[in-house]
Amino acid sequence: MAFDAYDDYEQSERVQKWLRENGLSIAVGIAIGLVGIFGLQQWRKHQANSEAAAAMLYQQVQVALSSGKPGAATAFVDELMKDYAKSPYAMFAVSDRAKQEVQDKQFGKAIASLQWAEAHAAAPVLKSLVQLRLARVQLAKGDGRAALATLDAIPAGQYAGLKQELRGDALVKLGRADDARNAYQAAMAALGEDAPQHAVLQMKIDDLAVAGKQGA
Repeated sequence: MAFDAYDDYEQSERVQKWLRENGLSIAVGIAIGLVGIFGLQQWRKHQANSEAAAAMLYQQVQVALSSGKPGAATAFVDELMKDYAKSPYAMFAVSDRAKQEVQDKQFGKAIASLQWAEAHAAAPVLKSLVQLRLARVQLAKGDGRAALATLDAIPAGQYAGLKQELRGDALVKLGRADDARNAYQAAMAALGEDAPQHAVLQMKIDDLAVAGKQGA
């Protein structure tokens, strides 16, 4: 029993000594942990509030556009770009503005808007979608080479059918009929025979064949 009591006493002394030597670092560690937890909660709260504010601004953009107030819509989009650039709502708003700019035949402005959206799209799938839209506008402007470069930046497997169709359109514009035909056929294979775009793709392939016969 005496030895047991001594062992208990010695262990207690060792524990107290260790606490005296390391107590400060433990306290600091606990404090840092508590601050970290509190800070994380505050950060999450800030993020949620920020996204809510961005969503409200995006809604105001839509209301302004539907009400025929493009000036107000532009002001809201500019605010999103300035204060909420990391929010997907900013990217959506800028993409919507690009659509209006295309309708107004302002292709240069639309390209600039979509390039901003591309640079600020966090999710890869959204980035690829913006790149598809950018390639379409570049084609509408008549810049087939720029469209090809944009399409080449889209990762393999994402929007494969749409990507190949636009690639075919760009190649047609550049006078590369054989390459365009291959791209259209790849698009058909990726989309499948039941896809609504299948008939349009077949028409584009047939047009290439007719053009080839006429040029022969």
